[in-house]
Amino acid sequence: MSGDELAILVGGPAGSGVFATGTIAAKALVYHGYSVFATNEYPSLIRGGHQWFLVAARWEGSAMAHRRRLDAILALDERTVELHAGRLKEGGFVVCDERVAARSRAGNVVALPLSELVGGLGAPPVAVNVAGLAALFGVLGGNLEALLAAIRSYYRGREKTAEVNARVAEAGYREGAKLSGRASLKLRYAPREKRLLLDGNSAVALGLLAGGLSFFAAYPITPASPILHFLAEVQREAGVAVVQAECELAAVNTAIGAAFAGARAAVATSGPGFSLMAESLGEAAMTETPLVVVDVQRAGPSTGLPTHTAQGDLRFAIHASHGEFPRVVLAPGDPVEAYELACEALNIAWRYQVPVILLSDKFLGESYWTVDRLPDVGPEEGPVVRGRAPPGYARYRITESGVSPMALPGTEGARVYANTNEHDELGFLTTDPEVVKAMQDKRWRKLAALKEEAEKRGVKEYGEGRVALLVWGSTKCVAMEALRGLDGVKLVQVVWLEPFPAEAVRRAVGERRLLVAENNARGQLASLVREHLLREPDAVLLRYDGRPLDPEELAEFVKANAG
Repeated sequence: MSGDELAILVGGPAGSGVFATGTIAAKALVYHGYSVFATNEYPSLIRGGHQWFLVAARWEGSAMAHRRRLDAILALDERTVELHAGRLKEGGFVVCDERVAARSRAGNVVALPLSELVGGLGAPPVAVNVAGLAALFGVLGGNLEALLAAIRSYYRGREKTAEVNARVAEAGYREGAKLSGRASLKLRYAPREKRLLLDGNSAVALGLLAGGLSFFAAYPITPASPILHFLAEVQREAGVAVVQAECELAAVNTAIGAAFAGARAAVATSGPGFSLMAESLGEAAMTETPLVVVDVQRAGPSTGLPTHTAQGDLRFAIHASHGEFPRVVLAPGDPVEAYELACEALNIAWRYQVPVILLSDKFLGESYWTVDRLPDVGPEEGPVVRGRAPPGYARYRITESGVSPMALPGTEGARVYANTNEHDELGFLTTDPEVVKAMQDKRWRKLAALKEEAEKRGVKEYGEGRVALLVWGSTKCVAMEALRGLDGVKLVQVVWLEPFPAEAVRRAVGERRLLVAENNARGQLASLVREHLLREPDAVLLRYDGRPLDPEELAEFVKANAG
């Protein structure tokens, strides 16, 4: 049977190379010509516990999310067999070392002497992972050269390691190919135009660079740290100052200071770090200093589930910090949007001199999708004073738009002064009630233009039908996978969450039956619908156990509530 769709899972103890093996599998399938989605789950441990990496591939159309049923499993320990063998489709199989098979009672196991093979080649024991993956590709009739290319790509810059693994892969592939009759499907091979395999965190980093990022600060935190790692690796060639701060407070305040001096600055964190940054968010708002905060959400509260996903920070992002001030909250649904919106976040921050919060999550940040190309986007400068400041320059000049000219320290003819207390047009502290109200009104006038942008660009619509499914963030990908083959459903994705594009959502939904799906316990998007549209959703699907919504469960929910 032709392998038009397939799902492969690699499982084993954390620290045993599961991530590397799964990533190589995903790359190899892209090189075969498949559209690929890949995701992984791991415990909050350095070693031990159970980890898995799932790769879903589709020949026609896009693979958008995970699947329950599996075609093949590479088991690096017996626990993987115990936990996942029940998910195999009819004709599915497990590839594992003979030692693992001896301790397993599962059927349809392809047991191979992988440890013996690796030892005979003088390779390190961990190379059993690549031997097993190559054997799996051999059983599936995959293309060996595509697999070897994926190995060399993953180990680029480590040529010796790449060649050791390539030799192991060749031997493992030969062993698996002898048993190709065990597979109920065969991999297709027709390489297509070069495509990216891109995760959400890397997409955010690339988007920030496209937006002219010149300063980035972060304190390491799961699952946002890969953004820091990416930017630290390219900082010299990209011309970006990257700071690993001693804490989240230092990260956000150095970013505010850098922006005050003229750098396009951003920070990245997760929920616990964002909580610590809340007071500084107000500092950026009061001083009208452009700031971008990327929140890669994880399950909370408190430490919560550091390595699992959630969409629980939406309401917090909209209201974080004391007092009232305009801000923008954006939520990408896939890597292309993460790239676009990270760039746009910097542009908005500088155009309006407001804090912009980009809400990602662990599922989007650490999953991979095949991307054909990234859009052409770039930096747009805000109202920054260049050259000599005009006579009578005032940093917080009251303007019709609410946005004041921004001179940088050192600008000739300008006194550059910022104050986190309420201040007058020059930036000096004031408690005069008339001035206080005037400055509050000035800042809030920015909201009119922001609201107009939100209404124009804040909602995306897919398909048509008498039922509308409303989602935000990474749930978009799950929804697109769930709705394959379902007729009569219109998918509505809210991209701008603050200001909320109420009229655009109202037009998109119309009189249709309204369903909402999201990854939190209280239905935070649904609550925004009630608040802004004065409408009760007809049904709401929530998941809040640290895992993303399941496409099959979402499809069943839609069918059950279509009316």
